[in-house]
Amino acid sequence: MTELTCIVCPVGCRIRVDRDGNGLKITGNGCPRGLTYAREEMTAPQRTLTAVVEVAGSDCMLPVKTKVAIPKAKIWAAMQEIKAITVHPPVTIGQVLKEDLAGSGVALVATGTIDQDEKRENL
Repeated sequence: MTELTCIVCPVGCRIRVDRDGNGLKITGNGCPRGLTYAREEMTAPQRTLTAVVEVAGSDCMLPVKTKVAIPKAKIWAAMQEIKAITVHPPVTIGQVLKEDLAGSGVALVATGTIDQDEKRENL
């Protein structure tokens, strides 16, 4: 038996997952989204990864995130790749910084803008 707290909405339902001969028995979810969350969390957990990368010629950092969730097992490799990235201004919100992060098939995108002159804007 595994207990999860659903993170799909602010209600935070306590979900119980039991493995039986036919698969998973999921109870405690208040809505269908909780059922989907629990099933995915038990079979193939994923997370949207947020981090920061260095900006060349500046003391500030640029916030970044994966465009969609990546497999939880790839987070360590993804963070190692992100640590090695240094961006050069200008960078705009939504700009793809790396196409295939850690072999996940998911792009890493900027969540802030850095203007060539200002070095820091909208962070």
